[in-house]
Amino acid sequence: MSVNEALLDEVKQWRKQIHSQPELGFKEFKTSSFIVDKLQSFGIEVHQGLGGTGVVGTLKNGAGPTIGIRADIDALPIAEQNDVEHKSTHVNCMHACGHDGHTSVLLGAAKHLSQHKEFSGTIHFIFQPAEEVLGGAKAMIDDGLFDKFPMDAVYGLHNWPGLPVGEIAVNNGPMMASFDTFEITLTGKGTHAAMPHLGADPIAAGAALITNIQSIISRRVSPLQSGVISVTQMNSGDTTNVIPDVAILKGTVRSFDMDVRQSMQEMLTEMVATLPPLYGVKGEMDYHIRYPVTTNDSQAYLEIKEAATKALGVDKVNTDVEPSMASEDFSFMSQVVKGAYFWLGVDGSIPSKPLHNASYDFNDDAIETGIKVWVSLVESELPKSAE
Repeated sequence: MSVNEALLDEVKQWRKQIHSQPELGFKEFKTSSFIVDKLQSFGIEVHQGLGGTGVVGTLKNGAGPTIGIRADIDALPIAEQNDVEHKSTHVNCMHACGHDGHTSVLLGAAKHLSQHKEFSGTIHFIFQPAEEVLGGAKAMIDDGLFDKFPMDAVYGLHNWPGLPVGEIAVNNGPMMASFDTFEITLTGKGTHAAMPHLGADPIAAGAALITNIQSIISRRVSPLQSGVISVTQMNSGDTTNVIPDVAILKGTVRSFDMDVRQSMQEMLTEMVATLPPLYGVKGEMDYHIRYPVTTNDSQAYLEIKEAATKALGVDKVNTDVEPSMASEDFSFMSQVVKGAYFWLGVDGSIPSKPLHNASYDFNDDAIETGIKVWVSLVESELPKSAE
């Protein structure tokens, strides 16, 4: 299939407009309004407010299966460093993860499919808020996404620096890791820094804990399995000559296997309870289960693989790639309904900046590839009956 050049130009303009007006999770009011206006102009039935600022557009064309295609719409609290006309106009907020591109690609596919109905069935275009940490996918599900819009399968994509424009990557199995967070409170006894023997130092206990936490991965998780525990914050004390009462450690835990995920939580809990008392310090932990592993269903994987091969060519479809330790709340959706998630290449002649970087900007050359894959998927999964 080919994508109309006029449509591609239009989608690129949409992308730049969305990029210039980024909004954080559950505050995507202008973005949602923009999406609603576009979908309605395509003649697509629109449902607003699911999960707060979520939008679902429904396009029906006769009898047949029903699938969902999802794009995330939120931005990040980062001050943009790009010098472009479509630079963010909102202070300390930018589309540093390419959700402006995801949204525009899905809108472009929706417009194309509304004009060229070479399918038989129903498509739900899902525009999800708050993917970044806040779990907008779960909010939409809790608000009745799959009850109000039953579907046979659900699909999502993410742009991927390091993968060339015109290519995709998809696995039969894990694509992205689980994501949990923890906050450890170490309570000791404050004292003068010159007299540490009179107190119980939570900073010393924290330093030992950080070092020993690394042994969970290196010595207690099989080298044939994958896991990451990262301590990302350590906060304590107010001045240089006082050992404080309390130190706070925060971080994340990630894995591709739910059993490994559970065992890492248990080992971390054990270590927090047993190691700090050796320093006369009490350790307590709040552990928060966040996102599950993003794992592709085998049948849904084949649907993406075959549709992308048909649209792009076999040499442009990468399989069995290394999954990423980053995480995605699309995993909540694919836990409920069979689904698959793929990466969309964005590296041109100049490699893309990394995701979550202040100089990142979605490569508009990837828009055509994204639209082609979505349209090919719809026409493959919802084949039109011969007349």
